[in-house]
Parts: sequence; structure tokens; C-alpha cells
Amino acid sequence: MCRILLVDDEPDVRAVIGRRLTREAFKVDEADSAAAAAERIREAEPPYDVIIADMVMETEESGLDVLKAAFARDIFAEVIVLTAYGSVQNAVECMKRGAFDYIEKNIPGVDVLDLLVLKIQNALEHRRSAVDFLQRIDLRRRSEG
Repeated sequence: MCRILLVDDEPDVRAVIGRRLTREAFKVDEADSAAAAAERIREAEPPYDVIIADMVMETEESGLDVLKAAFARDIFAEVIVLTAYGSVQNAVECMKRGAFDYIEKNIPGVDVLDLLVLKIQNALEHRRSAVDFLQRIDLRRRSEG
């Protein structure tokens, strides 16, 4: 079962997204701040498969703090950054720092929850591919050595 950490300082947003992801058969843990997320990320065993983080919580760069914590724990971390205050600058910065994707919460005419589920599925496939690739390299090295 896929494990997801949902990070948002708004309880209503966590509730709506959490319900939807649970219906999609994901196991969802929650954090209400970048600091709480960093702690959960450090303690998670095994690491989370996907982390969904709001960009603006305690500061305007809280999402980037979650991103840093995720990659410090797991180089295969798949982080999707959500924001109600989208900007090209924020999107570019998140992607440069390794976010899998960046989604605005309020896209006119788009069911953002459907989009989020699709992005999670894509992130999981990306993670599986990366892990499988490294496992093949490791097996090849062991058989040669």
C-alpha cells in the first residue's frame, strides 16, 4: 500500500484531500506544518512513497523546507507541492529543487483532486522505475564482483 504524507496548515484542506486519497486506497498520514512534516519524514520507516506539501504555511517557503527534509531522508522522494498562491517563480524554484510536480489548488474548470490522484500515480511510477533501475545496477555489480 502506498504511503503518503499530506502537509497543509489548513485542517479543512487536509480533511478533504485525506478523504479522497483514502478512498483511492492510499494510506495517508498528516502534518500541519513544515516542522511537523520534517519530524514525520525523519521517523518514517520505510520512507513515504509520496509527500504532498502546501507551499505557504508558516512562511512563504514552507513547501521548500518540506522538500529539503524529504530529500535529506530519501533521494527517491516524490514531492508534489500544492499552492493556493501560484507563481511561475515558485513553480520553477520547486522544480529546480527536485519536486515531482507543482499544482495550484484553484484551477478554474479542473477537479484538482482528480488531478492530484493522477499526479500521485505518475509519481509512484517514477519512484518504482528509479528504484528498479538501481536494483538492477546493484545486481549487475554483485554478479560481476
